[in-house]
Order: sequence, then structure tokens, then C-alpha cells
Amino acid sequence: MKAKGTILMIILLLHSCAVIRPGQVGIKQKLGKLSNKVVKEGTVLYNPITSKVVKESTQTQNIKLLLNLPSKEGLSVNSEISILYRLEEDKVASILENLGKSYESIVTSVFRSAASDVCAQFFAKDMHSGMRSKIESEILAKMKINLEKQANGIDLIAVLMKSIQLPRGLANSIERKLQAEQDAMRMEFVLNEEKLEAERKIISAKGEREAQIIISEGLTDEIIKIKAIEAFKQLSNSNNSKVIITDGKTPLIIDEKEE
Repeated sequence: MKAKGTILMIILLLHSCAVIRPGQVGIKQKLGKLSNKVVKEGTVLYNPITSKVVKESTQTQNIKLLLNLPSKEGLSVNSEISILYRLEEDKVASILENLGKSYESIVTSVFRSAASDVCAQFFAKDMHSGMRSKIESEILAKMKINLEKQANGIDLIAVLMKSIQLPRGLANSIERKLQAEQDAMRMEFVLNEEKLEAERKIISAKGEREAQIIISEGLTDEIIKIKAIEAFKQLSNSNNSKVIITDGKTPLIIDEKEE
């Protein structure tokens, strides 16, 4: 009998004990009423006949949606959406009391409303360009305002628009435009290269011309005579027999033979 009593006590203890793990909070609910005390981590004892412990995660949660978003021109843009949020530990009781366990559906409803209002102010192509981050930020800001009216304690972290699929006609048009822009940039690059090469040749030719002018201006009759005298002196020092023909004006004509 004593052993049976011990086993019964162990079973009752196990059924009246809840373990709150890291990343969770626990709240006692007695006869349907939630306690204001939030247990963040550890063990909670309760009476299983009249009470229970409600556990909620406080880690970042990701709601994934596939939606058709409206655009300013009235088009429908398919997109995969991620909504990142988490529950604030000290306000979990308030969230459960005001929204119940279906608070995630409230977050989704608030997003649908905010996304429709914000996306309708932008063109479809904006959702597929650098404007996407601006759209995400505006949706998030509007969600926070709308959600605070219903419950406080849900921390919205980010709204991410992924896998944007534009209407086929618009997508083809944007693709052609991007291709045309790339071709124009490529042509501009080629033209710049050719322009730089032409400028290089002009500078080179100009430099050669100026050098020739300087040389021609520097070769006066006096300098030519001096150079001729220097050449005579060098030839006179040579041991080889030589014949020198000159009229004193034209450059020297030299016939030099070795002895």
C-alpha cells in the first residue's frame, strides 16, 4: 500500500508541475482566469484540477504568406511575405487576455490591411526595384500603428517581401528596358575608350610635331658648321686613309678605307 501511495504521489506531482524552458514564458490560468505573474524560466507548480499553465514562445516567429498585392496602376503582384515578430515577456498575459491564442491571425489581418494601403501608392515596378525596402518599411510602420490599437506587447521586427512576380507583360517590358540600358552603358563605355585613344594619338602627334619644330629651329647654319668642324677633327685623329669631299656647306661625304 505504501508503494502504491508513493507512485500515486509521483504521478500527481508530475501532473501538477510545468517546466518553462528558455525562450518561453508560462502563465497560470485558474478557473479560466489568467494570472498577472509571468514565469520566464523554471518550474511552476499548480493544481491540475482547477488550474493549468499556458506556455508561449518569446522567440522570434516568422509568419509566411503568399499574397496578391495591389499596385498604383491597378495591377496584381504576387509575392511571398515574411512577417517577423516576437512577444514581449511581461505583456504575454495582456496579449492572451485581449487577443486570445489566435493573436497570430490578428497580426496577419493587420498586415493585409497595411499592405493593401501602402502598395496601392506604388507602381508594380517599384516592388521589384530599390523601392522595395521603402515599401517594407512603410508597411511595418503602419502595422505597428494599427496593432497598438488592438493590443500592446507584440513586437513587430520586420516585413520582408520575397519572390516578387510581376504581371508577365510588365515583367517583359522591364526586362527590355534594363537590356536597353545595359546596351547604352556598354556603347558609352566603347565610345569613351575610343575618345580617349583619339585624344592620346592627338597628344602624341602634337608632341612629335613640337619636337621637330624645336630641332629644326635649333639647327642654324652656325651649329651645322660647328658640327662639321668637330667631325673633321675626329676624322683627322683616325689612322685609316680617307677621302673627304665637301663644299663647306652640305653635309660631309666620307670615304674611309682601312690601311
